[in-house]
Amino acid sequence: MDDFYRDFILDHYRNPRNFGTLEGATATAEDLNPLCGDTIRMDLRVNDGGIVEEVRFSGKGCAISQASASMLTEEVKGMKLEDVAKLGKDIVLENVGIGISPTRMKCATLGLRVLKSAAIGEIAGWPDEE
Repeated sequence: MDDFYRDFILDHYRNPRNFGTLEGATATAEDLNPLCGDTIRMDLRVNDGGIVEEVRFSGKGCAISQASASMLTEEVKGMKLEDVAKLGKDIVLENVGIGISPTRMKCATLGLRVLKSAAIGEIAGWPDEE
C-alpha cells in the first residue's frame, strides 16, 4: 500500500493541481519552513457567502511539502472559510497516506499552515454584521 501512496505523492509533486497564482485573490498568505527552505504561497478567492470558490498555490520545496499543498487545494474548493480555518493536521496525514517522521511533519503541514493563515486573515477582514 505504501507504494501506491508514494506514487500518489510523486504524481502531485510532478503534476501539481491548482499550481500558480490567482488573479483577483481575496486572501493570500505565504510562509516558509526555515529548517529546509521550502516555501508555499496560497491564494484564495472567497465569495460573499464565505465559500472558497478558487484556490491556487505556488512555491518550491520537497515532494512532501509541494504534494500536500496540491492535495489541500483539491480539498478546500467549495468549503466554507470557517471550516478551512478549523482544519487540522489529520487532513494532511490522511491525504499523504503514509507515516510522516517528526522531522518531515513541518514539510507536510506547511501548506496547511499557509492555507489557514490566508483563511483566518480573510475572516478577520470581514466587516461586523450588526
